[in-house]
Amino acid sequence: NPAYKAGLTGCAPGHAGMIPAGGAQMQKCVGIVGIGFMGQAFTANLLRAGFSLRGFDKDSGRMKEFQDQGGIAASSAAEAARGARWVLTSLPNSAVVREAVFGPGGIAEGAERGLLITDATTSRPEDSASLATELEDRGIRFLDAAVSGTSAMAWKKDLIVVAGGKPEDFEACRPLFDGFAKAAYHMGPVGSGALAKLIINLVLDCNRLGLAEGLVLGLKAGLNMDSLLVALKEGAAGSKTMDQKGAKMIYADYTPESHLTTALKDVRLMLEQGQRFGVPMLLTSIFAQIAQIGVESGYAKYDSSSIMEVLRQMAGLPTVKTDKEERQPFTQPE
Repeated sequence: NPAYKAGLTGCAPGHAGMIPAGGAQMQKCVGIVGIGFMGQAFTANLLRAGFSLRGFDKDSGRMKEFQDQGGIAASSAAEAARGARWVLTSLPNSAVVREAVFGPGGIAEGAERGLLITDATTSRPEDSASLATELEDRGIRFLDAAVSGTSAMAWKKDLIVVAGGKPEDFEACRPLFDGFAKAAYHMGPVGSGALAKLIINLVLDCNRLGLAEGLVLGLKAGLNMDSLLVALKEGAAGSKTMDQKGAKMIYADYTPESHLTTALKDVRLMLEQGQRFGVPMLLTSIFAQIAQIGVESGYAKYDSSSIMEVLRQMAGLPTVKTDKEERQPFTQPE
């Protein structure tokens, strides 16, 4: 898109030390590492907001899509970081983040002193804190800046950021957050953002499980499911979960906005934090079991709303086919 590519010279490939810290070329230059569901949405919104992006992902298909959007492809995470004011990471887990930062060709190799890494990964809070300490020794700043919202919401810039780190680093990242999110909140020291994200996901997962359970009951009882979903949305129980996942559950549209296997990874982190702080995690434990059954039943790469299938099977209902041709479009009753 030519409109996106305007001004990309501010993020042109170079070598560490070529661009002075705070120099004009750095002001809107962002390195992005990890261009999956969320990373693609971040890319679109940041380019639209006038940022210059240089990105890296191990998946060549994602790199091609990134270039088609208007980003500059980097050959490594180190190259993505060179000359950047910020590096935004969005990766599967803490271990992958560590490898992307300190591994061969990692961000630390290309980073100049004062670089700000903002990690949008849903991570273990203790891992984020450890990473920040090691980076500080190298003169690199770090925020765990997790986002709340589905990838579909991310494309609409309907996300919030929950960040942990030094207040001055959080403020320095506001222009970046404004480029891809509707709001950003400072939760405390490093690790606080990751913990806040897990708490948000805890409530969200329990909400989704409750929705699926209610829909299965209505389905087996023979209720009009279109009408039931509308009543749920407009009544006291209404939530964003119903807007985002209700029709997907009813019509078995499990096209992934996030994978069930990712939900299982996240819920295990929630249970760890419950043990860490001595907090019972009763409903969360049930969701973990349902997600585990779903993953083992073949829904690992389906949307997290596929927990509906587990409950359908437990209720003695037939498995719903997932071919698009076999689905009926969702329509609200007159």
